[in-house]
Amino acid sequence: MLILATAAARAEDVPQIFPPDNPWNTDISAYPVHPNSDHFLASIGLDRGLHPDFGTVWNGAPNGIPYVLVNDAQPEVRIRFRAYKDESDPGPYPVPPDAPIEGGPDSNGDRHVLVIDVDNLKLYEMYRAFPRRNGQKWRADCGAVWDLTSNDLRPWYWTSADAAGLPIFAGLVRYDEVVEKGEINHALRFTVSRTQRGFILPATHFASDLRDPNLPPMGLRVRLRADYDVSTFSPNVQVILTALKKYGMIVADNGSNWYISGVPDPRWDDDELHELGQVKGRDFEVVDTGPIISD
Repeated sequence: MLILATAAARAEDVPQIFPPDNPWNTDISAYPVHPNSDHFLASIGLDRGLHPDFGTVWNGAPNGIPYVLVNDAQPEVRIRFRAYKDESDPGPYPVPPDAPIEGGPDSNGDRHVLVIDVDNLKLYEMYRAFPRRNGQKWRADCGAVWDLTSNDLRPWYWTSADAAGLPIFAGLVRYDEVVEKGEINHALRFTVSRTQRGFILPATHFASDLRDPNLPPMGLRVRLRADYDVSTFSPNVQVILTALKKYGMIVADNGSNWYISGVPDPRWDDDELHELGQVKGRDFEVVDTGPIISD
């Protein structure tokens, strides 16, 4: 039984996403600055602004990474994994036949599908997901199942539905948090164009052959400088920027530099979200959250 679609979800509908002491939910405003912060930021772009990779509609499809909430009455379906079968959590998954797909049903992009079981407190995520037999089964390149009551990570060197081996939903900007709650209590997810062959926990996977120590590893965490004045921004954008000061954002995938991920919603004001572009790479600092793990 499908109980909620993305745009209908309210803050109280979404369960707690991981324990309060999970890395995603940790206040890093007092963490030390990473000794290589300047070089990491320069490699991403000091003069490039933030970009909201979410909003209302883009190219005829909802703009962002959607999700769906289900309960324990949702039938489980078979999932056939292809590219990363050995690093995928086996099915079946409780995926509705009409589960929303990133980019829409005709997308040739990442096609992420995110499902939250609110009764069993599980998060199911798939990468490059395609419904088969009218959604009675699915095919995907990779899939991961997350226990929302646990801080357990993927095995080292395993990917997930995200290149860094991280959960996607945990780092998304959501309308219900920004507008209804007026507060984001977790780190955000963002992408960079080039990464090094390494990761920082809670990431568990790299997606690069480059060994340049000045490129960001997967799992690198940045925060907006404490002295950055957010008072001139609209109230909703201030909510996002305040979260970036307290929780920061984590490199989760290769993509466009400084692109922040979020959930599509017809209620977003796209012009308002694009105020984020005024915030530049030089306005951040990299925080030291642990060593870089490579092979």
